[in-house]
Amino acid sequence: MLKIGVIVSSTRPNRFADTPTKWIVEKASARNNLDIEVLDLRDYSMPFFEEAMSPAWAPSQNPVALEWQKKIEEKDGFIVVTAEYNRGPTAVLKNALDYAYPQWNKKAIGFVGYGSTGAARAIEQLRTNAIELQMAPIRVGVHIQGQVFMSVLMGQAKLEDFDFLNPNVDDLLNQLTWWTAALKNAREADAAEKVAA
Repeated sequence: MLKIGVIVSSTRPNRFADTPTKWIVEKASARNNLDIEVLDLRDYSMPFFEEAMSPAWAPSQNPVALEWQKKIEEKDGFIVVTAEYNRGPTAVLKNALDYAYPQWNKKAIGFVGYGSTGAARAIEQLRTNAIELQMAPIRVGVHIQGQVFMSVLMGQAKLEDFDFLNPNVDDLLNQLTWWTAALKNAREADAAEKVAA
């Protein structure tokens, strides 16, 4: 089984994030090779980054950051459910990315975005962040845009009502599974080589 963390990027009290998170978790959990766990940033109240050095170079001092890093280390790949604030990702999500480094390395990551543009601009920034963290961002994203977003937000429809979203969900999960498995095998081979050396 591939261990996939679904990261909820909004911590606002009246957030929409729970709706697409539940939806993508149900879709991903229907696959028999994925072990899904929701990683809600509400549960990891890290201060805005204040470490003496990047986690790439020195251990973190913050106890919540250490807990977060341990959870990231456990996972083989990730799906991020993201809003878009002012053409970018949420500050709490960027902060969570910054509070780990080796734990992200050589793992796949995919994105589900929501909002007027389906968080397309936020996702493009997040793909760049992921590359800097030595991750493999998945090409296909799921974008819950404009009219769909507003219909669901206002309680007039459910995400399940929009069949045209399903091909992108399938593509995202197919690509995420392939890359996650490939990178997990490569990481394990690297670890075995180091032990043998």
